[in-house]
Amino acid sequence: MKLNHLKFLFLSIIVVFFATATTPFAGVNMDLQHKLTMDNPPLDVVATPDGKYIFVLTDKGNISVFDQNGVLQNKIHVGDQVDQIKMDPQGSRLFVTSRSEKTLRILALDFFVEIDTADSPTKGPRNAPVVLAVFSDFQ
Repeated sequence: MKLNHLKFLFLSIIVVFFATATTPFAGVNMDLQHKLTMDNPPLDVVATPDGKYIFVLTDKGNISVFDQNGVLQNKIHVGDQVDQIKMDPQGSRLFVTSRSEKTLRILALDFFVEIDTADSPTKGPRNAPVVLAVFSDFQ
């Protein structure tokens, strides 16, 4: 009889322990950085590994390219049969798939930046088709 009381007491202690024990919880803090308004509903999204560019595939077969500030940089039409996009780990290729066409397209990405040379000293005609910029003041 004493053994049954001990079992009951032990079981009661365990139930109280688990009922009052707190579960560790790691909180998540979220801040809305940007809300991108699209012309068409988005199907898929991928970002470059460095986070500088975001690619959004829409249901009309366009990939909108946004910079890290949410500013639209470019639109690429890939066809309305495309349903998924992925980025390679280096951020130099975009994989575009279509289930209905049974295709995978691999697009090589080249990123370029336009440099405003309007107030820079120049030599030669201002409307030259090529501009060379020399940065010689780096320390």
